[in-house]
Parts: sequence; structure tokens; C-alpha cells
Amino acid sequence: MADNENETTDTGGRSFRKVREGVVSSASMQKTIVVTVTEKTRHPKYKKTVLRTKKLHTHDETDIARVGDRVRVMETRPLSKTKRWRLVEVLERAR
Repeated sequence: MADNENETTDTGGRSFRKVREGVVSSASMQKTIVVTVTEKTRHPKYKKTVLRTKKLHTHDETDIARVGDRVRVMETRPLSKTKRWRLVEVLERAR
């Protein structure tokens, strides 16, 4: 996952958008999921590898994602107060 963190994608005529992969941690809202993205970074002073976690509120138009699914999300225009991402695809279903 660490090699994919800074990936951007050209989406037709639009500018480049950030793409992230993560795990769905909540799917209890309508058309919204919360995706937890974990990245490994080096601490600037101590040089230790640190896990950083972010929760991204993501737009899921068709409500296909469920808790535990691995998904790919893409940055988009603000859709609400907290939603700045949209679901691109479900990579792996939860078992």
C-alpha cells in the first residue's frame, strides 16, 4: 500500500486526482462510507517507521461497499461538509 499512496490519475479532461486504497470501516450512512487508509512513513527526527491512519468520508452512489471491503477511492470536489472522496471500485470483498 505504501507505494500506491502518492498515485494520481488523469480523469479525462480534468486535472489529476489523488487515488487511495483502504478498508471500509463504516457503511451505516446513506450513500456514504468511511474508508480507513493506513500509510507507513518515516519519522523525520527518529527515522522510525510510523503507521499513520486517516479516515476518509467517501461518496458511494450505489451503496455497494460493505464493512471490511478493500476499496479504491478518488479525490473529488466537496460533496458535503466532510465528503471529499468518491468510490472508484471495490477491490476485494470482506470474508
